[in-house]
Amino acid sequence: MAEYYLGIDVGSVSTNIILMDESNKVRYKKYLRTQGKPIEIIKKGIEDIVKELGEVEIKGVGTTGSGRYLADIIVGADIVKNEITAHAIAGLNFNPNVRTIIEIGGQDSKIIILRDGIVVDFAMNTVCAAGTGSFLDRQAIRLGIDISEFGSLALKSKSPVRIAGRCAVFAESDMIHKQQLGHNQADIAKGLCEALVRNYLNNVGKGKEILEPILFQGGVAANIGIKQAFIEALNMNVEVPPNHDVMGAIGAAILAKEEVKKKGRTNFKGFSIGRLKYNVNSFECSDCSNRCEIVEIKSNNGVLARYGDKCGKWSNIIKKEDSKLA
Repeated sequence: MAEYYLGIDVGSVSTNIILMDESNKVRYKKYLRTQGKPIEIIKKGIEDIVKELGEVEIKGVGTTGSGRYLADIIVGADIVKNEITAHAIAGLNFNPNVRTIIEIGGQDSKIIILRDGIVVDFAMNTVCAAGTGSFLDRQAIRLGIDISEFGSLALKSKSPVRIAGRCAVFAESDMIHKQQLGHNQADIAKGLCEALVRNYLNNVGKGKEILEPILFQGGVAANIGIKQAFIEALNMNVEVPPNHDVMGAIGAAILAKEEVKKKGRTNFKGFSIGRLKYNVNSFECSDCSNRCEIVEIKSNNGVLARYGDKCGKWSNIIKKEDSKLA
């Protein structure tokens, strides 16, 4: 039976699932739209593995992304890590000498600065959409082109227009104005790529020492127009790893492999989790002035987890019960 390490990256836009072998090579990857239903999508991802590969042996599980704790509750993770650590580990696995990681996803973007294999600085942007993939998706629709053709169209530009990229709203209105003036689509596409890169460097990359080797990770790295705009803006080479779209999940799987080697076993709950039914409820705790909203996840076997409390009153009950069962 094939043996793999499972990496799960649950974000607000997408959920990425990978299977990695002992030599850190990705043997399977799946991109799923989260659609505001992370539990159902995680279950679907697990079920898809069984449908496509059968019940392979999972030696370890790592979770990352904004929904990493939820994924841990559902699948039984060996390690739960933030996106910065996961992307850094995956980047170092691809190129041990990497010194800058640019990561742009659907809803956020980040920069990670590494020196001698250690993260020394980072920044994230989760506020302005002008530096993310969702912004490009919207403009591609407005231009009437498929997002997969956006980058190659931008590379055909002879005279890119300058588009105000500091704010998504202004950028969109400026783009419409340029369309009305009669500029061709290639020049507008190139202008949008340059605007996104300017926004990223002026906000996320502000004050950071960007040095080569540079890796470009995240779903937006598939856009060759954005990659070229970074190369021109930085006057440096920018490399896109083959599995740029699932680097967070790869990093989580690598970290899980290291963790399992130390403890000698995995917490993975098995492929049957895909068949379980989960209910999510919430209630307000009135024991103090914080009035925390407590999220409670239940399955057939009872309460799996509670979180959202600042003092730990509700979440600690579950932890105590788990320790009694161990």
